[in-house]
Amino acid sequence: MKMKTSNFVMMSAMAASLFFASCSGDDNGGGDPPAAATCSDGIKNGTETEVDCGGSCSPCTVAEEVNLTGSLTEDRTLDATKEYKLIGTFSVGSGATLTVPAGTKIVSDKGTDKYIVVQKGGKIDIQGTAASPVIMTSAGKAPGDWGGLVIAGNATTTEGVDATAEVGGIQYGGTVDDDNSGSIKYLVINYAGAQINSESQYNGLTLYAVGSGTVLDNIALLNGTDDGVEFFGGTVNASNFYLENNEDDAVDWTEGWNGTLTNTFVLHTNAGFSTAVEADGANNNPTLANFTAVSTKGGTALQFKKESGATITGLSLTGYETSVDMKDAGPLANIQIEGADADPNSTYIGDATVDVANFAWVSSNTSVETQPLTGMITADMTLDADIIYMLNSSFSVESGAKLTIPAGTLIIANADSGMETDTYIVVKKGAQIDIQGTAADPVIMTSTSQSPGDWGGLVILGDATTTEGVDATAEVGGFTYGGSNDNDNSGSIKYLVINYAGAQINAESQYNGLTLYAVGSDTVIDNVALMNGTDDGVEFFGGTVSASNFYLENNEDDAVDWTEGWNGTLTNTYVLHSKAGFSTAVEADGVNNNPSLENFTAVSSADGTALQFKKTSGATMDNIYLEGYVTLVDMKDGGPLANVVIDGNAATVTGPYNTGTPVDVASFAWATGN
Repeated sequence: MKMKTSNFVMMSAMAASLFFASCSGDDNGGGDPPAAATCSDGIKNGTETEVDCGGSCSPCTVAEEVNLTGSLTEDRTLDATKEYKLIGTFSVGSGATLTVPAGTKIVSDKGTDKYIVVQKGGKIDIQGTAASPVIMTSAGKAPGDWGGLVIAGNATTTEGVDATAEVGGIQYGGTVDDDNSGSIKYLVINYAGAQINSESQYNGLTLYAVGSGTVLDNIALLNGTDDGVEFFGGTVNASNFYLENNEDDAVDWTEGWNGTLTNTFVLHTNAGFSTAVEADGANNNPTLANFTAVSTKGGTALQFKKESGATITGLSLTGYETSVDMKDAGPLANIQIEGADADPNSTYIGDATVDVANFAWVSSNTSVETQPLTGMITADMTLDADIIYMLNSSFSVESGAKLTIPAGTLIIANADSGMETDTYIVVKKGAQIDIQGTAADPVIMTSTSQSPGDWGGLVILGDATTTEGVDATAEVGGFTYGGSNDNDNSGSIKYLVINYAGAQINAESQYNGLTLYAVGSDTVIDNVALMNGTDDGVEFFGGTVSASNFYLENNEDDAVDWTEGWNGTLTNTYVLHSKAGFSTAVEADGVNNNPSLENFTAVSSADGTALQFKKTSGATMDNIYLEGYVTLVDMKDGGPLANVVIDGNAATVTGPYNTGTPVDVASFAWATGN
């Protein structure tokens, strides 16, 4: 486990682990001094300079370096004891076969003319094994250093016969759908994807009209600037693909590819990629069978352009913000997932359908884990942004403990039906939370099914004053809150997104996105987005805490709610209502301790009520901008309008309140992406 923790009580076993480490790295067992070398254990340890050689072991043999360039017109077999340096384009011509035995390493110079191409009518036979894969990499070890491996076949493509490739002027395409361009087994391609221009790029593996007689099995494509693999038409099938941190698409197809890709694992741990899958052009209905994709950086999983489509079974997506994107509004029926039309509202989160351990032969040092987050902590604990946390039930930060959540951490509530109200994070009285998100990497708390009310959100309990007195009992969870310390400190929250919370206990008791019970003024709450909840976005139960830069979108009850005498300040708030049936932008209840709202903008395209005050509640409000609401100010129980001061004057029920300066919604692009 990567958690930094003490006294951490885990209430259930680890649900899943998506992890692998280098098979060829230095492994000395963590000893100090290093463990003695054995010279025969297949591990670089002790004083060895390479695996089982150097230092106190036998001398390491330096592979003879051979330049690789030009055109091959007859069969050739490379020598695994030599290291090949790709110094220019190396072309396997029609009628020739290039055989690459297990363990062969090809290292490319940098440049768009550095690639290996198997021409139409040529063949390649890569004979790697799990123990000795064939490696194609670059000397510079930087994404985009070279053009990767290109194979041109004689199968059908929507571009017709003897089409010209977008790279290298390579000819491809014909009428032989069972065309055979050779066999590739256990191949690693690294740092490819050289950019010719903004419209033309190489990929790790580029397949032009490759036929079904070709064998593609156990291929890893890592760290490319463009796609991992792209199919330009053809009928070839492929299996056991591992794709890691390719900057454009992991898997891409166009021109009517209609083969099958089986057992694929995609990993995204770097921001800025395009998709796990991009499909374009005509729909010849290719198949993806057992496709698992994991992202620690959000992003889009499956994107379909024009009329493209696919049949997908065994789909597991974790960590993506968008599951299915119909880029050009093509028909969802073209994409059949588990026997039904694709549903962009479904996350397709589920247990991995491909075991990443199957790709240990790749020897990548990149790892992603999923871990359950449940139970309680009684001492400080720091989460790890490289781990995806599954909130399977309640998780409690007990008095005296602090939970630290670094920027970019993703927490996914995984509530089974009927367990929504038991799935939440609570910071108890005397405990603290430190959420360290940034605009570039906010902390995200969401749910598996992405439906309002999936879980209970974040609950914080403090020791400040409330009209309910000392050690009051919360309406949810039976938690204790409230005291006499108005400058109580429950921690710091910066750049946090909470989505799909608001689980309903009963008609009178509900969780919110963010629930603040008697939280004190020394607590920092800044840049928080609360979206798609069934109850309130944020609710203050007494307390003195102030908060700033809040974005609240389509919470079904109230966007902002307070009661029990809250008297802090809420600064720079943007409320958006685009779905009918919500309650209010603001609901205030109970006694009036005169909290402040400064720079408050609320916009509705679904009518409704903006500001509602119950009993004798009130507030001082400056720079208020309300647009689209049928009711601007509603004194629900006939309380005095004088309790509500807007821009220096007692409120009126008719306003208008549309002359202020609206809060700039663009300042919340970090949360919404738009």
